[in-house]
Amino acid sequence: MRSYVLYLAAFVALIIDQATKIGVVFGLDLVNRLRLDVAPPLLTFRYGENRGINFGLFDGGSDASRWALVVISLVICVAVFLWVRRSHGQSWMMQLCAGLVIGGALGNVVDRVLYGYVLDFLNMSCCGVNNPFVFNVADIFIFAGAAGLILFEGRAKKPA
Repeated sequence: MRSYVLYLAAFVALIIDQATKIGVVFGLDLVNRLRLDVAPPLLTFRYGENRGINFGLFDGGSDASRWALVVISLVICVAVFLWVRRSHGQSWMMQLCAGLVIGGALGNVVDRVLYGYVLDFLNMSCCGVNNPFVFNVADIFIFAGAAGLILFEGRAKKPA
């Protein structure tokens, strides 16, 4: 199978991520409103600027850390791409999962390049637990893609 699945998944993930960020953060004016209850407490839109990685870790706030995170993200995208192409070239499921990781990571790279930080807007809480963290659709794609790469890796290996 050709790698079109990987390319298509990455492209679609990138477009959906950027469209949701533009639509929610700017279209719904979340950048000024800062909070919008959608289906509280399950889903709330809260404006966030993530200058680090997951959960704001490694938030150096400097321009050097911003560009270091851009480079690291791009290196990871290339590494995932090469690994899946070499080891799992015929597995559409592995290509799909890799595409989700790459597209999500590129969505966050676009944010870092354009704004200097990653735009976050999703907040979910449930069952009396108040989640203080915000995330975005790219994070969902990265998580789902990485989970899929782990879950399907053994099933998709080429026979020796």
